[in-house]
Amino acid sequence: MAEVVIVRDEDAAGALVAGAIVELIRAKPDAVLGLATGSTPLATYRALARRIRDDRIDVRGVRGFALDEYVGLPAGHPESYRAVITREVVEPLGLTPELVRVPNGDPATIRTAGADYEAAMVAAGGVDLQILGIGRTGHIGFNEPGSSLASLTRVKTLTEPTRADNARFFDSPDDVPMHCITQGIGTILRARHLVLLAFGEAKADAIVAAVEGPVTASQPGSAIQLHPRTTVIVDEAAAARLEFLDYYRHAWANKPEWQGI
Repeated sequence: MAEVVIVRDEDAAGALVAGAIVELIRAKPDAVLGLATGSTPLATYRALARRIRDDRIDVRGVRGFALDEYVGLPAGHPESYRAVITREVVEPLGLTPELVRVPNGDPATIRTAGADYEAAMVAAGGVDLQILGIGRTGHIGFNEPGSSLASLTRVKTLTEPTRADNARFFDSPDDVPMHCITQGIGTILRARHLVLLAFGEAKADAIVAAVEGPVTASQPGSAIQLHPRTTVIVDEAAAARLEFLDYYRHAWANKPEWQGI
């Protein structure tokens, strides 16, 4: 069973995760972070930037791998995940740009991009802590319903609900790419610690399916149940449909402080 932590709001979640990442970096200055995009992890990145600044954490050796990238966006497009990761993570945290990788969505090299990314992650020693969000369809990364639970980094076709959710970042819904390259579920499960964040009532169904439902490709997020160390951090609205909510509260309230998340 995943550890489920119910927090007041996104800022409380951000502070909690930032603390865990700081401890990881202190213990391992060349730690490898798995980086999600979208609005969900923004509070975590803001809190982490503050901790790095206030505690004077040396992050020059920290490495990162983004979860996914759109296929076919022009180089330098502001909504490419390369641009987003640079803008929201690399620059605010002061990471070394050359040490942060994003899947290559260039159509000219897309046939080998997945295998190349997998090789780079293996060469780095794997991801120490993977930040995840979850979509309304239950997708993690861009692994839409039906994705193999053993899948590796590859090209996927986005569902219309996912494209609609991402349309707010583009001038027009028609501008949202149809394809992406994403770490597979099997790739994500290789990370040593998964931290899944979700906020708001719109994520409640996806969270209950991921945490308490059957493990199935129809709900890609449910694959987190197969991982030996998963932390799910949610607000009250996202947690509202969990059957074992009282137990999660009890377990967190009585967890030894030294264990962290």
